[in-house]
Amino acid sequence: MDYQEWETDKETGGAETQSQLTSAEEPRGQTSCSQKQQEQYCNAYVLVPPNETRRNELQRIAKKELEDLERWKEQHRSGPINLTPQRLGGRISEAEVRQKQQINFMQAKYQQKLKREEYARIKREAEEAEIQKKKAIQREKAEKLEEKRRQEEQQRRELFYEDRSLKTNELLNRLDLGLPKRNSCQIANRGPESTAWGRSHSYRETQKEIENRRLQQMREEQRCKSELLEVKRKQEEEERTKVHQREHRRVNNAFLDRLQNQNQVRGTYQSGYFGSMDHFVGDSWDGSVVGTGGNSVPPWYEPDLSRVHPNSGPVPRLTLS
Repeated sequence: MDYQEWETDKETGGAETQSQLTSAEEPRGQTSCSQKQQEQYCNAYVLVPPNETRRNELQRIAKKELEDLERWKEQHRSGPINLTPQRLGGRISEAEVRQKQQINFMQAKYQQKLKREEYARIKREAEEAEIQKKKAIQREKAEKLEEKRRQEEQQRRELFYEDRSLKTNELLNRLDLGLPKRNSCQIANRGPESTAWGRSHSYRETQKEIENRRLQQMREEQRCKSELLEVKRKQEEEERTKVHQREHRRVNNAFLDRLQNQNQVRGTYQSGYFGSMDHFVGDSWDGSVVGTGGNSVPPWYEPDLSRVHPNSGPVPRLTLS
């Protein structure tokens, strides 16, 4: 029994089932009244009991179709597979295989390194291509914006020239209306100044002179301001110099006073010391004594003037008394 026979049986079974269903539906009209009587009403729902005869018939048909299907599968099950025995494995020996595995294991690290380098190179090239693409897009946008700006500038310039020409014509028309009426003699004998070009030229010259005077006035004001700033800066510089000099003079005077007091104390001490040595030395110091009043200073004594401020000028030589 092949698949076509099973299909034929299925079609014949379906026809029989249809005839049985038709025959089963005949008494259905007879029992409809009894079923209507068996209907139960629950609130908003109607409970209809199932038709036991039809349900049993459907179950029997379904069971018969399942049995036919299982019988067909059993008949058409594939048989055992018979293959010719053959030798499995490669054509090289085990030693060669192990040697090849060892070489691959030794080169695995370098292979991984090469793969990483290749991956990094591909990734870098992709990033560079993406960057170049973005740059091209931005460059195109910039060119479009520049072109748009150039067009807008051209439009503004054209509108400006048009507006200026309109304003000039309007001004000339107002000047023409403001002039007195001229008779035929004046028209016949008019000079170059009475023409529209002459009036526009004179107007431009007047505006230029006004602008020049305004610029000259602004330059004069700037020059005056710069001179005042320069005078003020010089005065401030002189004041700072004077304050600095006074401070230096005060520091130098204080230092010289302190030095003079130290020298007086030292001269008093040395005069007492050398006076006590007169009975040993005698008049050996008479030719080299400086000062009066019995105070004597040796010829090798010089005051230490290295600490005097460099801007204080020359320090006068002190005469110790």
